[in-house]
Amino acid sequence: QAQLVESGGGVVQPGGSLRLSCVASGKSIRGYTMGWYRQAPGKQREQIATIVQGGRMKYHSDTAKGRFTISRDDANNTVFLQMNNLTSEDTGVYLCNGKSLYGADFGPWGQGTQVTVSS
Repeated sequence: QAQLVESGGGVVQPGGSLRLSCVASGKSIRGYTMGWYRQAPGKQREQIATIVQGGRMKYHSDTAKGRFTISRDDANNTVFLQMNNLTSEDTGVYLCNGKSLYGADFGPWGQGTQVTVSS
């Protein structure tokens, strides 16, 4: 059964950095566009960044552009999100998942990893 486990979150001061990891198991991420999402309190889940199969194209939301970078390591079935210059608006639970060419999710949503930006 496919599984996604996110890690790397924590409490950081404004301007700080974090590197999130998403380790997939149960099947390979190679056939999937992978993405990071944020669930903030009282808000809908928001897409932050996606990376296509092979990693040659990436999308970053307007709020993430210039500060966050998504990457993938297919050999280790892992997706990363490097987050720099964090602000309080970046606070939330970060989750990852993927989409196949046919629109199917990689697997069930995991627990996510909490990111709190606070002074």
